[in-house]
Amino acid sequence: MKKAFVIGALLVVLTLSLGGSVASKGTDNGATYEQLRLFTEVLSIVQNQYVDEVPPKDLIYSAIKGTLRGLDPHSSFLDPESYREMQVETSGSFGGLGIEITLKDDILTVVSPIEGTPAYRAGLQTGDRIIKIDGLSTKDMQLPDAVKRMRGKPGTKVTITVVREGWTESKDFDITREQIRVQSVRSADLGGGIAYVKLRQFQEQTPGDLSGTLEKAAKSGMKALLLDLRNNPGGLLTAAVEVTEEFIDDGKLVVYTEGRVRNQNMRFTAHAKKSYPTLPMVVLVNQGSASASEIVAGALQDWKRAIVLGTQTFGKGSVQTIIPLSDGSGLRLTTAKYFTPNGRSIHGKGITP
Repeated sequence: MKKAFVIGALLVVLTLSLGGSVASKGTDNGATYEQLRLFTEVLSIVQNQYVDEVPPKDLIYSAIKGTLRGLDPHSSFLDPESYREMQVETSGSFGGLGIEITLKDDILTVVSPIEGTPAYRAGLQTGDRIIKIDGLSTKDMQLPDAVKRMRGKPGTKVTITVVREGWTESKDFDITREQIRVQSVRSADLGGGIAYVKLRQFQEQTPGDLSGTLEKAAKSGMKALLLDLRNNPGGLLTAAVEVTEEFIDDGKLVVYTEGRVRNQNMRFTAHAKKSYPTLPMVVLVNQGSASASEIVAGALQDWKRAIVLGTQTFGKGSVQTIIPLSDGSGLRLTTAKYFTPNGRSIHGKGITP
C-alpha cells in the first residue's frame, strides 16, 4: 500500500510540475500525461515484482540519469555528493589527476591534461579514450560518475585504462592523485618585445591574473603577444569574455548564445577594458583547446585581432546550466549553444586556424 501511495504521489507531483508549462498546448498536455502514466506504471511494476527490493529514491535517480543520458554527452544528473564536488571544479584547487574529460561518441574521452599535473606527467593526451577506471568499464558511465572515481585523497592511486589512436592494444596508466592547484596564467619574455602568455584554464581568477601579467609585460616593453591556448579545456564563460575584453574595442560582440528559453538568448559584449586593442597577437590552439578557449580564439579571429595558428580545436560549443534541486542534487543541462561574433557555431566543428 505504501509503495502504491509513493507511485501515485509521484504521478501527481510530476503532472502538477509539468502542467504549467504544457497546459496551453492542449494535445501535448495529454500526451505528456499519458507518458507519465507509463513511467509510473513501470516504476510500480519494478517496485512490486523485481527480484530485489529497490528504494524508490534509487529508482527515480536511475530514471533521471537515463533521461539525461539520452539528450547529449554534456547533460547529466548530479546526486547530492556529485553536486557538492561539482562546485569545486572551477575553484582552482581540488584532489585528483588533472584532466578534463568529456563524452565523445558515447566514449569517455580526454579533452586535455592540465600541464604540470599527475595526468600530464603520466603521458595522457588529448583524444585518449578511457575504457576503464580501476578495472571498471566506463561503458554507459556518466561524466559525474567518472569524475568521482578519478578524484580522491591525495597520495592514493588510480588505474586508468586507455585506448589511443595508432595503438594496437590498450594501456594501463597507474597515476597517484595529488591536490590539484592550477595556476591559470604562466608567462615568459621571448625577447625582441614578444611576450608569451599561457592560459591553462578559465577560472574565476584568470582575468585578473592575465591583466596583471600583461601590465608587467607592457612595462618591460611588450610589442607583441603570443597567447597560448593549447590544451586549455575551457572553464567559465564569463572569464572568457573578460579575457577577450583586454584586446577588442568597447561595445564589440564577444560571443552570443541561443537556446529554446528566452533567458538563454544572451549577448556578451566588451565593456570599456580594451587595454591592448591594437597589440599584434598570435593565438595558438590545438585539439585540446575547447569551450572557453574556442570563444576567445573565435572572437579574436572574427574581429581580425589575432592570427590563430595550430590545429583544429575540439568543437565544444554548448552551454551547460547547473540547476539545483530540492534534495541537494542538481542537473547539468545543455540549455544553449554559443556562436562567434560572425555567427559561426563551433559545436562539433571547432575553430579552424
